[in-house]
Amino acid sequence: METTTIQKENKMGYLPIPKLLLQMSIPIILSMLVQALYNVVDSIFVSRINEDALTAVSLVFPIQNLIIAIAVGTGVGINALLSRSLGEKEFEQANKTARNGIFLAIISSIVFAVASLTLANFFFSAQHVSTQIHTYGVEYMTLIGGLCIGVFMQITFERLLQSTGKTFFVMISQGTGAIINLIFDPLLIFGIGIFPKMGVAGAAIATIFGQFCGTILALFFNLKFNHELNLNMRNFHPDKKIIKGIYTVGFPSIIMQAIGSVMTFGFNKILLQFNSTATAVFGVYFKLNSFIFMPVFGLNNGMVPIIAYNYGARKKSRIIQTIKLSVITATVIMLMGVTLFTLVPDVLLGFFNASPAMLDIGVPALRIICLSFIFAGYCIIMGSVFQALGNGLYSLIISFIRQIIAILPLAAIFAYFFGLNAVWWSFPLAEIVSVALTTVLFIRISKKLLKKMPD
Repeated sequence: METTTIQKENKMGYLPIPKLLLQMSIPIILSMLVQALYNVVDSIFVSRINEDALTAVSLVFPIQNLIIAIAVGTGVGINALLSRSLGEKEFEQANKTARNGIFLAIISSIVFAVASLTLANFFFSAQHVSTQIHTYGVEYMTLIGGLCIGVFMQITFERLLQSTGKTFFVMISQGTGAIINLIFDPLLIFGIGIFPKMGVAGAAIATIFGQFCGTILALFFNLKFNHELNLNMRNFHPDKKIIKGIYTVGFPSIIMQAIGSVMTFGFNKILLQFNSTATAVFGVYFKLNSFIFMPVFGLNNGMVPIIAYNYGARKKSRIIQTIKLSVITATVIMLMGVTLFTLVPDVLLGFFNASPAMLDIGVPALRIICLSFIFAGYCIIMGSVFQALGNGLYSLIISFIRQIIAILPLAAIFAYFFGLNAVWWSFPLAEIVSVALTTVLFIRISKKLLKKMPD
């Protein structure tokens, strides 16, 4: 009788946590490492055009980050709500959540497409950059934003697969999209073979093409293998209650990541007071750190549905065990990043065709910023724990204080009084503040939710 019950339950409710977290996270981590490789190689190819092209793409990064913030944040809400519904055996509610998530992805992509097409020129005019950087940037931003439906739909369909534990298919869709992007980058940027030489526009088109391929695969996997969900949109009507539920969990995540875009934009403005090379270094840093952060985000993506499912199923010990194991794993990954950035920053920058001036700025920058990695793994994991437990507001508070209240003011003060090299210290100092606040809020939520839950 017990065996029959287990067979009917999703694996997130009974598999041993180390094995489950491994199964859920490893495919996503691998696919995100491929994604990180794409991010880095994409900029390496662009840097071969010239430094202005690299700077332009770096300046568009806050907009790309904002698009991904909306898509991922909505996905977090879908993921948590859907996994919780499955844990509570509310299968029709899970179907409605999936369909409303698809609807929200379509609407969001339309809004961003219109905004990108109309505001790209204004965005670069406001940054007072050279004519060449302005031209490159508008070209790249118009394409990336105007055709952003690919990234919205890919992330949404992948979140549906993650919610039911089918992370292997996420690895395939993400990995395939990233590899296609890598293949077409040099072909379209430099005009190899039958392909026209398109420069920065070629990098954007390669990215978009990879996203659309990933979307098609993720949709296919949902329709073919994700039998726990019915995605039939016939006679669909938006459900205000479900949409509210998605954004109750996901909106803090959206704002949290959008705050990152505001921070990046503001930080770029501070760096442009010195020179555009400093901005290029900051852009390269974000590309390089993706090798460290992407595995942690992959671990996050595997962890969230486990916690959400077991929260719905009221299984306290499984929640606590998942949190502990995730924090330890994330910290180990981050310490590996500190080692890499400290020992060979010149080698890392050399991949981006770094000039002597770029090395002078970049080597100390990487060594200083990477100190923040020591604390970042813990904060990233705990932020997602708050979201999985339905309290994304805590994640929002931490992110806002870290990036807006701490990083930007510290960077501005250091820039004014101590010069460019001091600016980078704003990152590790802000992360210390984040650790303290995260710990206080976790103690609070633990007393409120977890301690009241029976073991």
